[in-house]
Amino acid sequence: MGRRKLIPAAAALAAGAALTLAATPASAQPQAPSPAPAPAALAASAADRLVGSAGTSSLLRRADGDALKRTGVVQGTRGLQYVTYARSFKGLAVVGGDVVVTTDAAGTVKDTAVAQTAPIAVGTTPAVTAARAAATARARLATVDTAAAPELKVLAWGTPKLVYEAVVKGRTAQGRASNLHVFVDARTGKVADQVDYVREGTGNGYYYGNVTINTSGSGSSYSMTDPTRPGLKCGGQNGAAYTGTDDAWGNGSGTNLETACVDAMWGAQREIDMLGAWFNRNGIQGNGNNAPIRVGLNDVNAYWNGSYVNFGHNQANTRQATPIDVVGHELGHAVFQYTPGGAGSGNENGGINESTGDIFGALTEAYANSPLDPPDYSVGEEVDLVGDGPIRYMYNPSLAGDPNCWSTSIPSTEVHAAAGPLNHWFYLVAEGTAPSNGQPASPTCNSSSVTGISVRKAGEIYYNAMQAKTSTWKYANIRTATLNAAKNLYPNSCTEFNTVKAAWNAISVPAQSGEATCTGTPSNDFSISVSPASGSVAAGSSATTTVATATTAGSAQTVALSASGLPSGATATFSPASVTSGSSSTLTIATSASTPSGTYTVTVTGTGSATHTATYTLTVTGGPGGSCSGANGTDVSVPDAGAAVTSTITISGCGRNGTATSTVAVNIVHTYRGDLVVDLLAPDGTSYRLKNSSLFDSADNVDQTYTTNLSSEAGDGAWKLQVRDVYSQDTGYINTWTLTL
Repeated sequence: MGRRKLIPAAAALAAGAALTLAATPASAQPQAPSPAPAPAALAASAADRLVGSAGTSSLLRRADGDALKRTGVVQGTRGLQYVTYARSFKGLAVVGGDVVVTTDAAGTVKDTAVAQTAPIAVGTTPAVTAARAAATARARLATVDTAAAPELKVLAWGTPKLVYEAVVKGRTAQGRASNLHVFVDARTGKVADQVDYVREGTGNGYYYGNVTINTSGSGSSYSMTDPTRPGLKCGGQNGAAYTGTDDAWGNGSGTNLETACVDAMWGAQREIDMLGAWFNRNGIQGNGNNAPIRVGLNDVNAYWNGSYVNFGHNQANTRQATPIDVVGHELGHAVFQYTPGGAGSGNENGGINESTGDIFGALTEAYANSPLDPPDYSVGEEVDLVGDGPIRYMYNPSLAGDPNCWSTSIPSTEVHAAAGPLNHWFYLVAEGTAPSNGQPASPTCNSSSVTGISVRKAGEIYYNAMQAKTSTWKYANIRTATLNAAKNLYPNSCTEFNTVKAAWNAISVPAQSGEATCTGTPSNDFSISVSPASGSVAAGSSATTTVATATTAGSAQTVALSASGLPSGATATFSPASVTSGSSSTLTIATSASTPSGTYTVTVTGTGSATHTATYTLTVTGGPGGSCSGANGTDVSVPDAGAAVTSTITISGCGRNGTATSTVAVNIVHTYRGDLVVDLLAPDGTSYRLKNSSLFDSADNVDQTYTTNLSSEAGDGAWKLQVRDVYSQDTGYINTWTLTL
């Protein structure tokens, strides 16, 4: 029942030219020294070595039949380079399989970002026809203008699955423009996910008076086409640029569309110039190209649709939606699309995309520094949408009813509101809690004080973090990426790093495992992986695996190895017990006759200048112990917008804790699964969130296996699946569920 607006999002990897080095011709004569390889070539070479190394399979979530192809090298600031890779599996493109490797100018690998959370293990033969997938996709829109033939791919957002990607363009039931990518499960025919390239916002504009804009033409023939910024032009709803007999545009009226184009072109030109001057980016798309602009949209709205920006008017229809921060916001969506990883699905990722628009609006406004619209951190403050002034406040999102702080409810928060915490973080990094430059004070969620480092530095750090973006980005990933960016951009200073970290703490985004630390001096680093990553033994026997290390930054170092999470009666030995990064060790896990049957997650830890871990899954058979799994097939009705209901599985005789890879297979029959919040309740009452509600997930039924870390929970006792319907109009019931500890 598609009664709600679909999630708008976009996904695209930055494209890059292939890199080649010419061979030196053979000669008996002395040769002039060859020029040093460019940073992009050094970055590509180092990243290719990392990706091609057998020791990084675990880090990159590789599987048999898996291939990574370099798609580009993106130049950041201060010498940083970002090498992007697209993944395929048995010849099929993988959506959500993207990888980004960060290096410095010398080609030293600094960080690696991987979108996937697990290796791919799916069949490649569909059970559903492409025609059925196409029909399913077309049904998602009220009006379909065009529909591309579905393509068979692997979707790796969450648990990998075989899907058809079908692209349909048209309008939603609410009349909104849509460029919808629908992922249809090739096994079941159900919609697995969908993203919309149309990114919407709202706005209204003041006029910037007599300004100079770049246009084309001469004599008596002119066009609102920028000859110095490829792709940038402005016109009406047919996509053609406005033309005229002279190079004077607009009349200053709020209803005149040429005037709207003057404002929009001037704002877009300032944003493109800002990207080049501050962040070393070549145009909106990063490859010299830019987005065209349309005005005259008959709507109280503005949006980016994946190809162009379109601006409407305010509710009173007295002004066009083209002030500089609204223009910067919509083009910020384009920058988000044209940076590695593009955008993924879900409200949290959508909120990040919306905040990115606000951030680039603020950056553009700061760069332009117009006396008619002084730089600030209010979004659309010139908009008189419904007579309430700004639509968002970056320094205090709660002023518009949006959350100041991150919480576990953000994934189910409407995308514009879900932008609040990131907007707040950006303001704290740029200006701090108590600015002395006339900007407003900003509260924190932990009552801390933060000292800002300037809007330009805040933008540089966030922009460089975006170059390591993957399609599965969430707030936790941005914390990690911005800390890495601050450390890489300012390797001999901790001031910027500490401000970034303090701002994340101030908006309640928790510290992440293995995140960067700062000592003010460059550090060495390494990675660790195990191969094979799993094994099965009879109780009393031994299993072996190879522990590989690699130097990922700086110089090689000594890495001490240890293991934890072993079942009772088992021991672990390493040969050798420590290695120089780049070398390998053999791990032997010996079990005894008393080792209980079950599946265990063994954590292998490498300790050097930093600590890194890898996991090995050990399955023991033939040992003592009762059942560590159970199922309940009794139907439980889920009341519409009512109280939570539970279904219970009692485990007895397991004799051990759950594992880090415990699974909960859930089958709920429901007419709108986006209404449902699903939790697992442990015997001690601890709650584990399996699924959040989403206003934008309109598919039927929940048929999903969730992997949950239950290693801290005793297995024996009453486990409960708790389900609550949080919105009205749809009904269903818990059909079956299975718990495997």
